[in-house]
Amino acid sequence: MATALSPPRGPKLKGAPPSHYYESFLEKKGPCDQDYRKFWAGLQGLAICFYNSNRDLQPLEKLDLRLFSKLRDEALLGSSRDTAYHFSLVLRDQEVKFKVESLESCEMWKGFILTVVELRVPSNLTLLPGHLYMMAEVLTKEEVRRAAEVPWCFLQVSRLEAQLLLERYPECGNLLLRPGGDGKDSVSVTTRQILNGSPVVKHYKVKRAGSKYVIDVEDPFSCPSLEAVVNYFVTHTKRALVPFLLDEDYEKVLGFVDSDRENGESAWAVPSFRASGPALPANVLKPLPPVPVSVSSQEDKLPQLPPLPQLPDTDENYVTPIEDSPAAEYMNQDDLKAITSVWTRKLGGSSSQASSLVTRLGDITAELEEKLQKRRALEH
Repeated sequence: MATALSPPRGPKLKGAPPSHYYESFLEKKGPCDQDYRKFWAGLQGLAICFYNSNRDLQPLEKLDLRLFSKLRDEALLGSSRDTAYHFSLVLRDQEVKFKVESLESCEMWKGFILTVVELRVPSNLTLLPGHLYMMAEVLTKEEVRRAAEVPWCFLQVSRLEAQLLLERYPECGNLLLRPGGDGKDSVSVTTRQILNGSPVVKHYKVKRAGSKYVIDVEDPFSCPSLEAVVNYFVTHTKRALVPFLLDEDYEKVLGFVDSDRENGESAWAVPSFRASGPALPANVLKPLPPVPVSVSSQEDKLPQLPPLPQLPDTDENYVTPIEDSPAAEYMNQDDLKAITSVWTRKLGGSSSQASSLVTRLGDITAELEEKLQKRRALEH
């Protein structure tokens, strides 16, 4: 009895394909790129993901639209053969240039980016009714997605800490959400702007009314989510207020993994920079340490100071008296004879060398006696 043939098995999928609001081929040129590179790009939430092809599951890189500043059309500065359409995405930290093949694709990309960033369908673009309907659907999805999450500019900080954050990191934004001071479900909004060189800090209360958030201003405004609260402050101030986003991608302290040779365990260590100056390059020889100089050689190299001038004999020139040294500290003729006999035996009976040594000792002794006599005369 023949058995039914099973259908051929297809390749096993490693994961579900990513879901994008909009996707197409897009050529990108970043600040460090010399020329455009072609990617398969997809808009996913507040991020543009770039892939090698539409079959890839993991993006090669992403652009964070939370840092959005503006969109700008680029003039065609290339050759006449370049019929592509150019536009530029300006973020807080960089500007990225794009190139697409048609005007429709250019307007579609700009429209979807503005929809998710500003939470509204743009009306100043060349779009068909079908395109506007697609963007309205994306707007609904993005509002639902953001309602389920806390805005990135909401921080668990106090009133004073919020002011310090906005003051210390002005490049990260000037609008911050924080818990209300009444201990309930209310939220406070802290803003900081510069007016004529002076900082202006404002605090706004946002009350919770069921599932809604009501901004407590002269004309109270109801919002369905905290993200809508942020969007209210941004749009009603002509984008002068920028949601605060602390840059946590870069570390401020240098660290390294240090391994213990004894037990083999590894730990995170931070180097101590004690040197005041910059480190020398690897190919520059460090100066050798100074050679220690003995006391005798150092004394020989010291410059001879000129003698002090003789002071006139006045009552104000005091002299400290010196006591007479014991007689044993000085040598007399008998001591010199004894030394001569000792050195004669040490030098192998050479009387000439011994006599020369005794002569030098005698000169030193005579000089000491002369100085001692002068001191005693001065005392008397």
